[in-house]
Amino acid sequence: MTQSLRDELANLVGAAQWHNLLPHAAKDTLVVVTPGLALVDVGVAIANDQVTVVNRWISEALIAKPTAEQLEHWDRDRAREFQTLIVQPYVLIQETS
Repeated sequence: MTQSLRDELANLVGAAQWHNLLPHAAKDTLVVVTPGLALVDVGVAIANDQVTVVNRWISEALIAKPTAEQLEHWDRDRAREFQTLIVQPYVLIQETS
């Protein structure tokens, strides 16, 4: 893991409202990251193809595709804000309080 990749990804983290994420939801490219994990850590693991780490997070339900219930909930509040990080082809999202 290079520090420059971590720094580059850290600079790409930003806020987005749900209505801006709808196109990514339609393409099924959203990945929900639980608040206990740092978006940058997940982004680095995905970018570096760290399959073992990513699979562990998936099995522990720390990262996942949004559920139908989450999508419906967020659709009712389209101004809801998320922290986001794009790591092609995925858009990592984390709910803000």
